[in-house]
Amino acid sequence: MYSIREANFEDAASIANVHVSSWKSTYQELLEEKDLSNMTYENRKTLWETILKIQKDNQRTYVMERTHDNKIVGFISGGPERTKRFDFDAEIYNIYLLDEFQKKGLGAQLLHKFTLEMKNLGFESILVWVLTRNPSSRFYERYQAKPIGTEDTTIGKGTYQETAYGWKQLDKLLELL
Repeated sequence: MYSIREANFEDAASIANVHVSSWKSTYQELLEEKDLSNMTYENRKTLWETILKIQKDNQRTYVMERTHDNKIVGFISGGPERTKRFDFDAEIYNIYLLDEFQKKGLGAQLLHKFTLEMKNLGFESILVWVLTRNPSSRFYERYQAKPIGTEDTTIGKGTYQETAYGWKQLDKLLELL
């Protein structure tokens, strides 16, 4: 069994572990090694401590815990859409699950919790950025996210293309979840 709760400062190390582990396994075939090794546990732990310490009003981070041992196996974070270039008002900044917990419906549960919270905060739409070559984009397509734009992003010293996927109506996404 698993449960979802809002993250707190004490979760920073566990979130960093999930972030780095799943990021490296997800992107090992998509990024150059020198760019992949740029993400370390230490810098992610510091980042998550900062995020969880000063999280802004409409930003949320949720963790997925295994109930029998309280191990954090995944997380989702997001808030207001950051670029203001698209007609979407909320954004998923991160969603990651450890490899052994993927393809079990846990990502959908995290997405549902986050979407419900964004709706409760008054948001009407959500977008998420995904590396264009990332096969995980199928997760978003399964829930009828539509590609809405692309841009180049720098990771380490490399440049990679990202695709933004979006849902215009949170109610429709919630029905699918």
